[in-house]
Amino acid sequence: MEIPEDARVADLYIVDCLLPGQLRQLGNRTYMTPRRPVRTTAIDCRVRGGEYVAYDRADYKTALRIWLPAAEDGDADAQNTVGEIFEQGLGTEPNFEVAALWYGRAAEQGHKTALFNLGTLYETGRGVEQDKVQALNLYRRAWGVSDDALVRESDATRALLRQAEENARTLEAERRAADTAAGIAMEMAVAEAEARGRAQGRSERVREAVVRAEPADSAEATGPTPAAETASEAVAAAVDAGRERTSPPVEVSAAGRNFGRYYALVIGNADYDLLDDLETPVSDAQRLAGVLERRYGFNVRLLPNSDDAGLLRALNQLNDELDENDNLLIYYSGHGNRRESGVYDTGYWLPVNAEPAPNDTFWVPTEQVSGHLARLKAKRIIVVADSSYAGLLADNPAFLLATDMANLQSEAYVQLRFPNRSRLLMTSGMDFPLQEVGKLDQSVFADALIAVLEGNDAVLTAPALFLQVLDELEERQPELNPQFKAIKRAGDEVGDFFFVRQS
Repeated sequence: MEIPEDARVADLYIVDCLLPGQLRQLGNRTYMTPRRPVRTTAIDCRVRGGEYVAYDRADYKTALRIWLPAAEDGDADAQNTVGEIFEQGLGTEPNFEVAALWYGRAAEQGHKTALFNLGTLYETGRGVEQDKVQALNLYRRAWGVSDDALVRESDATRALLRQAEENARTLEAERRAADTAAGIAMEMAVAEAEARGRAQGRSERVREAVVRAEPADSAEATGPTPAAETASEAVAAAVDAGRERTSPPVEVSAAGRNFGRYYALVIGNADYDLLDDLETPVSDAQRLAGVLERRYGFNVRLLPNSDDAGLLRALNQLNDELDENDNLLIYYSGHGNRRESGVYDTGYWLPVNAEPAPNDTFWVPTEQVSGHLARLKAKRIIVVADSSYAGLLADNPAFLLATDMANLQSEAYVQLRFPNRSRLLMTSGMDFPLQEVGKLDQSVFADALIAVLEGNDAVLTAPALFLQVLDELEERQPELNPQFKAIKRAGDEVGDFFFVRQS
């Protein structure tokens, strides 16, 4: 539904809504269907006559009351949702054992998201005995792999999995050692670079960033006009020009497959009202938007310096624009923060009207972002976040079942992941954005991401993108620790995201 311009921010929050039953006629008999649970915006729930409890980040226990009756009646979606409530511990301590039971009931009905959720519990040993083979089999069942192709328990299989874990631990130890050795030097270098940047004057830097962000090969590309009296007006002029260049989305085909239409919501928050301004997000967002439009055919909406209402409204509007075979990339660069919530940390994206901690009134919880992702019809969604605590949008393990680039790009791999929904997250992995020394208008993470996308000339999978970004960062800033995960409670079915080069 279209959200009124004067809607409150609370109206745009995702809530657990209990819709009224429907009056139906069967022959001469009239009856009322049971009430139906859905996750939707608060305003949509009200308009449809539903019942919900206003969003309360400290207590979600009422969600169980809404979903449990349908779960007990055998509804697989509701069973999976109840499992997620128990796993996340909404309003109480997590109960992984009960979560596994509800996931198991939905998995028995072939529910793909429940198969994935149960697999992550076996992978991490939460609520069940840790069993990597069982986890792998559950993931493969979600992909639709036949029973006779599932991995059988064997000493050799378990040895390979143990070796993979040991390699991962060794890599993590090496990265942490690099963090310790290089940390002081990097902090000094960044501080020196920031000092030089402040001396140059903020307005001049932003104007230069906008000029550099404009595509050199576009006949319609325009920099900030001479009439623009402020840096904000210069940015706005560039954004308007970018919107004019964006053509209606078309379906993308490659290698005999229809990958659907591609959309992107690119958010760069730099000019904060009450927090320290950031140097890089607007120019990073501009540059990425240009690459996605020109090279990959994305329909891009650029959102510079957004407040909380603008950010949530943009997420909500996607619900009316996207179809079941569409693809969506969301990029966020700006301040982030976190709060402890039970055994979980809650992450936040900070809009430009955010107040300093502990005043979190205008902060946007990442669980609200994932709530909107779950509601969207798009088949494939990837979130790329360059901010503090960005990894808190997802808490389940990253899994890469193929360890080399050839396998991640192979026809067999694409065929395996192609049919399933995906909700993926890639983050810069740091507690604060780091600039590349000598380049005050761009972050090193964004620079690596854009370099990989510019250099690609094939169908690029999300894990392959992540591994190539890691390679780029090894040369630029090896102490960074990016993360790649699937987002729970957003409808992931162990799918993937595919970047298809168009020009």
